[in-house]
Amino acid sequence: MKAQDVLRQLQTLDVNNPGAWPIWARIGAAVLLAIVLSAAGIWFLVRPVSEELDAARQQELTLRSDFEAKQKKVAGLDAYREQLAEMEKSFGAMLKQLPSKAEVANLLNDISQTRIASSLEEELFQPESEIPKEFYAEIPNKIVVVGDYHEMGNFVSGVAALPRIVTIEDVEIRPINAKAAGASTQLRMTATAKTYRYLDDEEIAVQKKPAKGKKK
Repeated sequence: MKAQDVLRQLQTLDVNNPGAWPIWARIGAAVLLAIVLSAAGIWFLVRPVSEELDAARQQELTLRSDFEAKQKKVAGLDAYREQLAEMEKSFGAMLKQLPSKAEVANLLNDISQTRIASSLEEELFQPESEIPKEFYAEIPNKIVVVGDYHEMGNFVSGVAALPRIVTIEDVEIRPINAKAAGASTQLRMTATAKTYRYLDDEEIAVQKKPAKGKKK
């Protein structure tokens, strides 16, 4: 059968009456239908497997990402430990700079000796009430001294050089007799010299203990 005859017969086929088709057309339609049904069946069988494979791949990427993140944390653990050890060392060194309760008197005396060595005249040196913190206490000391700029500079430098931590705050410097003719270079400095001491275990326990009647 020529191709032209086949094409002519295909054009004249009645889709509503396949029983009238020639045998070759019916066989071809059956084979085509079988191929389409087979392909559809394979697709419906393969699709769930493909979806499971995609989900498994996504899970693999997630697990790999989690593993890499945890691996970085483990790799940095030694560095964290070194930093912690260094911080503990620094904290211990700073704590050693804080006197105990029994040593505060000596520290206040050191401040007075520094004032004397700087040739400043003392008008007031008044320790005030302690201010307890978490593991240490602040001891503010109200001071008023008289001298010139050079002497006051020596005093502040001397206090900073003390082996114990002392800070000079709320500094106010004013000339003496500023309105008088031919006034001298004498100045009056009012400031707060803060010393610090560490709290012992009992004092820390008291600090952490909640106040009576305070809701938790």
